[in-house]
Amino acid sequence: MTAPEVFTLPALAAFHAAGGSPVAVADAALARIAAWDDPALFLARVPPNAVRARAATLAAEGPRGRPLYGVPFVVKDNIDAAGLPTTAACPDYAYAPTEDAPAVARLLAAGAILLGKVNLDQFATGLNGTRSPYGTPRNPLVPDCIPGGSSSGSATAVAAGIAGFSLGTDTAGSGRVPAMVNGIVGLKPSLGLVPTQGVVPACRSLDCVSVFALTVEDACAVLEAIAGVAPADRYARPAPAGWRAAPAPQPHWRLAAPHPDQLVFDTPEDAALYDAALARAEALGGTVTRVDIAPFLSIARRLYDGAWVAERTAALREMVEGRPDSLHPVTRGILAAGLDKRTVEAWDDFHEAAEARRLARALFAAQDLLLLPTAPGTPTLADLAAAPVAANSRLGTYTNFVNICDLSALAVPAGFRADGRPAGVTLVGPAFAEARLAGLGAALHAAAGVTLGATGAPVPPPPAPPTLAADEVPLLAIGAHMAGLPLNPQLRRHGGRFLHAARTAPLYRLYDLGNRPGLLRVAEGGVAVASEVWALPAAGIGPFLAEIPPPLGFGRVTLEDGATPLGFLAEAAGVAGAPDISATGGWRAHLKAKEQG
Repeated sequence: MTAPEVFTLPALAAFHAAGGSPVAVADAALARIAAWDDPALFLARVPPNAVRARAATLAAEGPRGRPLYGVPFVVKDNIDAAGLPTTAACPDYAYAPTEDAPAVARLLAAGAILLGKVNLDQFATGLNGTRSPYGTPRNPLVPDCIPGGSSSGSATAVAAGIAGFSLGTDTAGSGRVPAMVNGIVGLKPSLGLVPTQGVVPACRSLDCVSVFALTVEDACAVLEAIAGVAPADRYARPAPAGWRAAPAPQPHWRLAAPHPDQLVFDTPEDAALYDAALARAEALGGTVTRVDIAPFLSIARRLYDGAWVAERTAALREMVEGRPDSLHPVTRGILAAGLDKRTVEAWDDFHEAAEARRLARALFAAQDLLLLPTAPGTPTLADLAAAPVAANSRLGTYTNFVNICDLSALAVPAGFRADGRPAGVTLVGPAFAEARLAGLGAALHAAAGVTLGATGAPVPPPPAPPTLAADEVPLLAIGAHMAGLPLNPQLRRHGGRFLHAARTAPLYRLYDLGNRPGLLRVAEGGVAVASEVWALPAAGIGPFLAEIPPPLGFGRVTLEDGATPLGFLAEAAGVAGAPDISATGGWRAHLKAKEQG
């Protein structure tokens, strides 16, 4: 059997299920490397015979439930893979790791096939992809444009169809900007969710291992395979109970977007593409509120002019002071500046970062997600050469603050300018909000009218919400806890995720209790009430119930399909004298009627 044209996880799973061999997939990947013929892409390759041997071993063993069985991948060459040198794009820094980084080890355990290590901006310092002594990887979409950085090779290998996914790193946008300029998906996980053990540090306190893929769903599957604490990783932290990365769609979203005067773009076309993405988000159920992002832009400017520069320098001090000529000139200049930073100034940075994090918490208490341009535009190689520092800094306009503020982010394509240059948008959320990001991100990607990178393949429709897991309980929301309404963050904080819209059986009356409704079962005169079924981790039921004020409590609610999930019910005495709003058929309709006067 011939390997699939596009290495998405569903395509490869179907191929293997139909009797296809991982050996055929490995051969196809090796052929694509040869056909792509970019000497600046790989810095170290797994020998072809070793790639085939790995595939043959997998074929002999069979899938065994491994989620990434037979999927070819590459890793950025600042991440250790045993048997291949780690250079961080600096030949004089090279060393030979004897162990895989935990993220790589987990991918191999999940059945993936490593093809090799790929190029990057030296020491992951840059967002453009041109700061490497090994050359600049070719952008598969627009060869005269930058590939983005610092994870340049990681993004171009996926966009070109060579790898099904890749690992990059992200400190200031290196997992998002390359995704935009290559027309693929870039997922920047929460700090500490994926171990950075075995990763050459840039800013160790901000570094993340990121994922590039052709689809949001694939990126999430990879993230689930690599997430989890590693005992020797000093910055690792466990995800909350019930955390998942799989896309969690919702019918309604509360979205924040910057005030128009806080947005900068390279051209009016880039601005129009962002506005079109906002319109698509609204069509998908989003309500957009303009917010002030000045504090985030302010802390972003400190990333390359304060304590975090010194942190970069500290990680590579021996190179900066002892072997400066081994460094790329731009990288050397950035790192050398860190030697002069003062501790007293660092505390100013840390205090401002704490304030930015506080403001971020306030923002996401009121909004589900922040929708930003990924970058102001895609520069050409000539643009970058003419202004290497300024053009690079501009690329980080909307990315630099995310890691400092302990947020998660997902970059998806948003279309093309008339000259073929790609644009993208990034969804930003609080830590451990990956499923929520993916829920809207997959829908935005599918609606953008683009293809999967440079493969020409169509974007698949967004996935349906995952089915109820064994450790989850269905919960019916009938009021302010529904998607996009003010109390929904309380439900999500306990691990809740949307399953489907529903209606109760016509056995209830609905009352307005102020900021929430009261649902009362009645013997006669009942109506069907519009509602939503959410999944909540079983461990979260008790803590969630403890936060619900009287006269509301939990009980079994009968739906029109006969299901009886847990739901909010009111005591009869508690709704006495409250307005009966049953005729509206539901809380959303009641709110809409109130708005219309």
